[in-house]
Amino acid sequence: MRTDAAARPFHPAHTPTRGVGSPWIVGRVTAPDARLRLICLPQAGGSAASFAPWRLTPPPGMELATVELPGRGVRSAEPVPETLEELADAVLDGIAGELRAPYALFGHSFGALIGYELAVRIRRRGLTPPAALLVSASRPPHAQVLRRITDHDDEGLLSWLEGFGGFPPELRRYPAYLRYAVRTVRRDLALAEAYTAPDPEPAGCPLHVFGGADDTLVGPRRLESWRDCADDDFTLRMLPGGHDFPFTHAGPMLDALGRALGPLTRPASRS
Repeated sequence: MRTDAAARPFHPAHTPTRGVGSPWIVGRVTAPDARLRLICLPQAGGSAASFAPWRLTPPPGMELATVELPGRGVRSAEPVPETLEELADAVLDGIAGELRAPYALFGHSFGALIGYELAVRIRRRGLTPPAALLVSASRPPHAQVLRRITDHDDEGLLSWLEGFGGFPPELRRYPAYLRYAVRTVRRDLALAEAYTAPDPEPAGCPLHVFGGADDTLVGPRRLESWRDCADDDFTLRMLPGGHDFPFTHAGPMLDALGRALGPLTRPASRS
């Protein structure tokens, strides 16, 4: 793992650059003396607001830069690219100004696949690599899709979401929001189901994988297969909670992030 970044203080941008001050980053939160920018990508149907539990107590030494993907949140009127690869291209173009060392990428579920594609594209383009790629609750890029959830009608999709806590049943009382949420989730899931990378390229940086001990969608065996996307530095940690454990159990998740990225966020020791 790279540890040289810990010796360099982190300075947030003071002038607008591509991706900084743009609609791609919504709800930026910076801890005191931040030395690492953590760029966060949400789950299917999620938005930058999904990371609201993290903003209450951001990990020490980190800035949270939560990505707002097109087609949701404040960008709900914007079109979404037709493939996950095209979406990753658009995200990379949109956040290019954020990719100043040191930074890391975190993606949850659907966001994990986008994060992997970002890391691969960053390496291909010869850009400053992330200090780490962190992913949670996702099949690896080369793993087979076990079943197509988008084959269900809207009621079937909602029942599937409610089955693992991915959609609070009380939101059924709001039909307009329900239609918007189902449309957004279905579109993201379709991108994920159509995406595969049979011969995955190395991420080009340390790869840290997290899973929920009670996740009924993605178990330890699937998570372990992310090792095929790593160079050398690979870790897998199981944490309390189900599929949405990063948000329902934010404390343990943020502690785990702090441990994984600790050498990059601590001030350099003085000799």
